[in-house]
Amino acid sequence: MIEVFVSSLLNGVVYGLLLFMLSSGLTLIFSMMGVLNIAHAGVFMLGAYITYQIGKYAGFWVALMLAPVLCGLIGAAIERYGLRFVPNRKSHVPEILFTFGLLYLIEELVVMIWGRNPIPATVPEALDFPLFTLFGTSYPAYKAFMMAVSIGMFVSLYVALKRTRIGLVIQAALTHPQMVAALGHNVPSVYVLVFALGSALAGLAGAIGGFTWLTAPTLAFTVGPIVFVIVIVGGLGSLAGALIASMLIGILQTFAVVVDYSLRDLFAALGVTVSPSSPLYELYSIKVAQTAPVIPYLLLVLMLIVRPRGLLGTRDA
Repeated sequence: MIEVFVSSLLNGVVYGLLLFMLSSGLTLIFSMMGVLNIAHAGVFMLGAYITYQIGKYAGFWVALMLAPVLCGLIGAAIERYGLRFVPNRKSHVPEILFTFGLLYLIEELVVMIWGRNPIPATVPEALDFPLFTLFGTSYPAYKAFMMAVSIGMFVSLYVALKRTRIGLVIQAALTHPQMVAALGHNVPSVYVLVFALGSALAGLAGAIGGFTWLTAPTLAFTVGPIVFVIVIVGGLGSLAGALIASMLIGILQTFAVVVDYSLRDLFAALGVTVSPSSPLYELYSIKVAQTAPVIPYLLLVLMLIVRPRGLLGTRDA
């Protein structure tokens, strides 16, 4: 029992930190610019494919450095030559439609270049070894590397935004752009920088997380919904909230997968017999492990009912 608990906890922490890596860029973009970037998951997918392509010729470590840079440049181009010209920026609807269409374009671009079949993404040899053994089970070094990168990302972002001059300028540019411009700062360039940084974080998450998920053209639509669940549950624009929501969802889903019990088993333990002819028999027979994929969305519904602003959010929309 202890072995299952500890193993599930470690896997849940790793999965939660990976989800944070994926959602941190979107959280940054929304908190600094107020933009709901639906194409964020597409940039994440591009990061995974770019890492695979560069890694074939230059190795994983070179790909790990170049993929975030290239994704950052792609993000900067999206803001400078696309999103900036979207009309009626006071409403989220035009930007959502623009970025949603952009997500489909990214998917088709991936299909044109790499095809519809999944790519053979494998863990790099430099990280493909057991870091330690716990209860007879080896814990891979690659998961520890993902944890270290995720924690380093959170600390770096928090310090950069809260303790540096450029972080203060970026935050002020969202709420008081005229004042920031009057102080001599180029507000449009600040927006490009923020979008590029958020996209670079998505590229970094793709470079590392591409080995965890199945890297295929459907990857963006697979991970996209859960990213927005994390952002909403954590609180729109809250980096710390995104971290807490990611950890919560990661741990809950991981523990749910290993619970092979249903309400019917609970009734049997209480001495209540549930037969196939009983009302709601199919519902009582559903295992907890089967509900794991819907746990994030149940948590989202609960959060919208109890606290629409999210765990640490400061705005309603």
